[in-house]
Amino acid sequence: MKVSIDPYAGFCFGVKKTIELAEKELQKQDTLYCIGDIVHNQEEINRLKNSGLEITDLSSLQEKKNSTILFRAHGEPPSSYFEASKNELTLIDGTCPIVLKLQKKIKDAFDEMKKVDGQVVIYGSKNHPEVIGLSGNTNNEAIILESLVEIDQINFEKPIRLFAQTTKDKEKYNLLKETITQKINEVDTTSDYKYFNTICGQVSNRVPKLKDFCTNNEIVIFVSGKKSSNGKYLYNICKSANPKSYHISDEYDINRKWFMDIKTVGISGSTSTPFWLMEKIANQIMPF
Repeated sequence: MKVSIDPYAGFCFGVKKTIELAEKELQKQDTLYCIGDIVHNQEEINRLKNSGLEITDLSSLQEKKNSTILFRAHGEPPSSYFEASKNELTLIDGTCPIVLKLQKKIKDAFDEMKKVDGQVVIYGSKNHPEVIGLSGNTNNEAIILESLVEIDQINFEKPIRLFAQTTKDKEKYNLLKETITQKINEVDTTSDYKYFNTICGQVSNRVPKLKDFCTNNEIVIFVSGKKSSNGKYLYNICKSANPKSYHISDEYDINRKWFMDIKTVGISGSTSTPFWLMEKIANQIMPF
């Protein structure tokens, strides 16, 4: 049986940068605090915990004065920076550069919309850490849309600035953009409507390559954390390209029955899946 790993799978550069910052700091000191899970992959979190990483939250910062904290790639709202400063913490900012740019765009758009009674709209998951950080740059006044069915939260007679969480589905975002245009035309108004293509290219460009990888293998094992938004999205891509795709978090989720009479197995993962974990999964499968 041939087992191959998707060469385009694994950490995006934003996550890779944050992990490297954590590893570098943990070489200098025994403990590093991270606000929330450093990455949506429990296996990688456990590896870093063994080196001294501790996951914490904003409510605990007062107890950690003079410590060092890390902001993960997802980014944080302005209030988190204030809390870090107030509690005299040394801050290592691992926010993805793409997310930082998006935060600034949204802050600028919010300042613009406040002057004209307009709206900032973000297509994303309300409870996702990236979206919490983005919304924080609008004093949490942005309209968050998780799906097209929530579109009536928007007032189509007022100015609109539309953005997307960096890991969302590009096709669904395009549909949302077009539907807003249609709604504006229905109310017969010349609305001040602008949208921005803020989905990460590293995520969206993976789709055609992932589809090819899935169709070139009899079955596909997709490895990612259950909480990974990007993982859920890319796994659905796998499943649509190859119905014999299976979503696992670690080697304990593997079912030997999947590999009966199979000659080619492909292993892929999300932007938060470490390559070492996919290699570990491959080594587990090869003897079957």
